[in-house]
Amino acid sequence: MPLLELKNVSKTYSGGTKALQDVSFSIEEGEIVAIIGPSGAGKSTLMRCINRLVDTTEGSVVFDGENITDISKKNLRRVRTKTGMIFQHYNLVDRLSVVANVLHGRLGHKSTLSGAVGHYTEREKEDAFKIIDALGLTEQAYKPCNALSGGQKQRVGIARALMQEPKLLLCDEPIASLDPSSAKVIMDHLQDINKNMHITVILNLHQVDVAIKYAQRIIGITAGHIVYDGPANQLDKRTIHEIYQSCEGDLISDVMV
Repeated sequence: MPLLELKNVSKTYSGGTKALQDVSFSIEEGEIVAIIGPSGAGKSTLMRCINRLVDTTEGSVVFDGENITDISKKNLRRVRTKTGMIFQHYNLVDRLSVVANVLHGRLGHKSTLSGAVGHYTEREKEDAFKIIDALGLTEQAYKPCNALSGGQKQRVGIARALMQEPKLLLCDEPIASLDPSSAKVIMDHLQDINKNMHITVILNLHQVDVAIKYAQRIIGITAGHIVYDGPANQLDKRTIHEIYQSCEGDLISDVMV
């Protein structure tokens, strides 16, 4: 059974904008998959449909054996603990320390009261520091996140997601706001997490060359439709042109050169 399966998923926003149209694919546990496409193609909507931050208009999303399309809020909260989300703009509490932000990754496993008072076990604190160390943030552990660079903030976001003990990491444009050096650090960490922790990773990326280098598989989306779904090493210039509907020379960026 695949870890994730989308069946004929469509999403139409109020006003009639069709973000996704009849999207179907499955992802096996342990894969690292990049979703590429032009701005407005539906990549972010697709990512949010996977963990139901956005409700689908039609179709179903099955994650870890459960159809999450119409489950209760209580069960959705439980399912979301298995899905870590990493955002382009980090979504951290800037005034709080690195370790405090990382510990927030446990909130989905706690009662509302425990979460509100910030009660964490010694084991959770130990785990937080292990993850912080693995991501090279030990010296920043007690610094407020507003004192960090963009690359460091994104590593905090990754650490917070790992505290959930997820089966799946959803990464929505994780390097779009970063310089090339920081982008490489983030992508290397995500690749290591996939290989060594056996966590499935799905990434939205603008940089086609990065997708080819790091992903095993690429899904190309144009105007809400899938136009390519296959091995990263078989993505050619003709297909890139079909995905982006453009001959612009910056489709293959020099981020990782």
